[in-house]
Amino acid sequence: MPYVASGRSQLYYEVYGEGPPVILAHGVGGNHASWFNQVPTLSRRYQTIVIDHRAFGNAEDVEGVGRSAYVDDLARLLDALQLERAFLVGQSMGGGTCAAFTCRWPERVKGLVHADSLAGVRLPSPYDERLRKVNTETFGLSQAERVLGPVIRERDPEHTFLYLQIASFNSVTLKTVKGQPEPWTPADLAVTGVPVMFVVGEDDIICPPDLVRAMHEMTPGSRLEVIPGAGHSAYFEAHQDFNRRVLDFLDSVCARAA
Repeated sequence: MPYVASGRSQLYYEVYGEGPPVILAHGVGGNHASWFNQVPTLSRRYQTIVIDHRAFGNAEDVEGVGRSAYVDDLARLLDALQLERAFLVGQSMGGGTCAAFTCRWPERVKGLVHADSLAGVRLPSPYDERLRKVNTETFGLSQAERVLGPVIRERDPEHTFLYLQIASFNSVTLKTVKGQPEPWTPADLAVTGVPVMFVVGEDDIICPPDLVRAMHEMTPGSRLEVIPGAGHSAYFEAHQDFNRRVLDFLDSVCARAA
């Protein structure tokens, strides 16, 4: 099984396909297996790399630092795979990892897909107060209520069950994951010049579309995609729509570069 060392911890990843590299970073309810709807599609044209954040899936966290090390972990992965640059696709917690990485090392990021995420972001007033209120109101909900929209919960109990089962292989949860995400701001992201696409499900209650739209407006040149009928896990709930928009973004960035 493929691992990369980060400190004393072994971090798991998988690689599929050939082409420009795309790294997929999961949220707190997922791991590398969460991207089963994306890998077959993306890997037809892109080298698709799925990772486990430390303490998730098959990855260790010997140091017990959790989210505080995610950005450095991602840099070590790129180094180990000898990747000078890559596209980053991050969902929820993984979006925070990818955004902070982009702000720190923009020269290593070909493009960023920031999906259903407000992780680590520092927003100006009055959006900061709105975000605090959202976090407080949603913290006590069940995992399914937080991360899946009403459409999939009501109409597709099988995939709702699958989502929760994938999360069960993690050694930590939202309430036990350690460390703090590296902070970043839309202004930091804007000055990088990296192409950015924000994606959000229209029924996302953790990362409401109005706050994601605000981030988009604070990041000139970025793109915003709202996915109908999806909640916080748009990549899982509406994977065909999500994949189409992501591929369009990746292809457009590659075409401009060519």
